[in-house]
Amino acid sequence: MTTTKREKSLIVIQLSGGNDYLNTVIPYSEGKYYDYRPTVNIPQNKVIPIDDHYGFNPSMGPVKSLWDEGKVAIINGIGYQNPNRSHFRSMDIWHTAEPDSIGKEGWLGRAIRDIDPQGENVLTGINFGRGLPRAMACPGVSVASVGDLDTYGLFPDVKDEELRMFTLEAFSKMYGGAAGRDPVMELLGQTGQDALQGADILRTAPAMYSSSVEYAPDSLAQNVKSISQVFHANVGARVLYTQHGPFDTHAGELISHAKLWDEVAGAVGCLMDDLKEHGTENDASILIFSEFGRRIQDNGSGSDHGSGGVAFMIGGAVNGGTYGEYPSLAEAEQIEGDLRSNNDFRSVYTGILEDWLGLDAAPIVNGQFEKFDLFKS
Repeated sequence: MTTTKREKSLIVIQLSGGNDYLNTVIPYSEGKYYDYRPTVNIPQNKVIPIDDHYGFNPSMGPVKSLWDEGKVAIINGIGYQNPNRSHFRSMDIWHTAEPDSIGKEGWLGRAIRDIDPQGENVLTGINFGRGLPRAMACPGVSVASVGDLDTYGLFPDVKDEELRMFTLEAFSKMYGGAAGRDPVMELLGQTGQDALQGADILRTAPAMYSSSVEYAPDSLAQNVKSISQVFHANVGARVLYTQHGPFDTHAGELISHAKLWDEVAGAVGCLMDDLKEHGTENDASILIFSEFGRRIQDNGSGSDHGSGGVAFMIGGAVNGGTYGEYPSLAEAEQIEGDLRSNNDFRSVYTGILEDWLGLDAAPIVNGQFEKFDLFKS
């Protein structure tokens, strides 16, 4: 079914692997940056300045253009206390909003449940890419995970719906009991029905979409194009998620980090152009985050796992500017050689949930957190 009312949607781009904060928003006027980064630095004359002290990576031209339009919020020093430098654990913390224990539910899964408590729309939450991010996983919440809009669904090559359902039931019996409809069979059967229903709707999205914007051929740009297609099909998708990487730049960072940000900035620039062309740039906001930053000292070729990082909110309804202080590079202020985070990531989640999606944030982020004024009223 297609909704008749345009609700506000959140688009999330996960930078997997630990994006290097220091080489993304660069403290180019700070001598300590060049002292700690004798090799893996961005020269002052290459930085795209945003003021007299900080600037963007030279690969972030499209983001700078959006910054100039007041559509980019930079959240400095984002993270959590007692940082964990494991990719898996740190990302799990971001996904579940549980820094001190192992969470069972993703924060966006909880949000989707609150948006659609009866599970009436199987496309309220959609991931674009393989697998399902833990942020969207929540018992009882159906989330579509789309690798390719043209082939989305279970057994998509089986065209006859009755035959597809027969195939799904046979598949479920392989893993369920022989007698009756056991829980495994019920789960797979419902999953199959949801997938088929979602597939039938999603396959109509590309045909409903027309745009003059040309997206690059890389995987992120194509996933972001799919996000735009589905968003503009107005099927009630409220949370749209994708990821890009690897940002785990231990070696050869200057080349690989530049390429990655060229792809991210290019995809975001195209998406914002697409939204503007369709008159929907105030209806979607983009969150860009990574599980942690990198260490202050370079390792001669790259940078290793660190702590405090940076996040971005981008959109026509975003109050552009910088939020929070850039962490000090002074040795006394560091945490074991890392930037010390000074903004809890759950504060950003709280602002998104309450001021953008209109939800009660506390039960989703597991507590009360001060929020920034990230969105225009």
